[in-house]
Formats: sequence, C-alpha cells, structure tokens
Amino acid sequence: MPLGYVIAQVTVTDPEAFEKYRARVPEVTEGYGGEYLARGGRQQGLEGGKPTGNRTVLVRFASYERAVEWYHSNEYAELIKLRQAGSNGTLFVVEGVE
Repeated sequence: MPLGYVIAQVTVTDPEAFEKYRARVPEVTEGYGGEYLARGGRQQGLEGGKPTGNRTVLVRFASYERAVEWYHSNEYAELIKLRQAGSNGTLFVVEGVE
C-alpha cells in the first residue's frame, strides 16, 4: 500500500496564535502514525520562483487513507482552527509510490 504524505505550505501571520497550534499538533499527528520529515526550517526555491509561504511541513503516514483520516479526525479539527488563526496557506495530501 502506498504511503500518504501531507504537505503544508503556510505563512505565519500571528506567531503567538500559531505557536498554540505548533505545540499541540505533534501529539495528534503521531497518534495517527504520522512522522514529520520536515517541519519548518530553511527552504529555497530552485525553479519556478520562491516557495509558497515561509514554512513548509512534510508528514508521512502509512497510507493515503490514514493521512485523510488524520485530517478529518475530531482531534485535528480542533487544531485546524488554531492553525488558521495564526497562518494562511495550503495543506494537501499526496499518495506516494510503492
């Protein structure tokens, strides 16, 4: 079964509000088997312009379905509001290759 990857590209607009999200999300993500492969850090556009947002996060899940389940979970639904209060951006899931 192919892995699932959640990719978030955000611009933090309210660092204090975003910190509330950032502090709580690992427990929920890891509870669904998510593993952070990138969580902020340096980024640089190599082709086609600069990255969207000032923060990119990459999380690996055991499957595409598990990643979607995590996003739609009650636990993460609470955190979505915190993320949106402190940032703007995109979040999407991509199916990996076998």
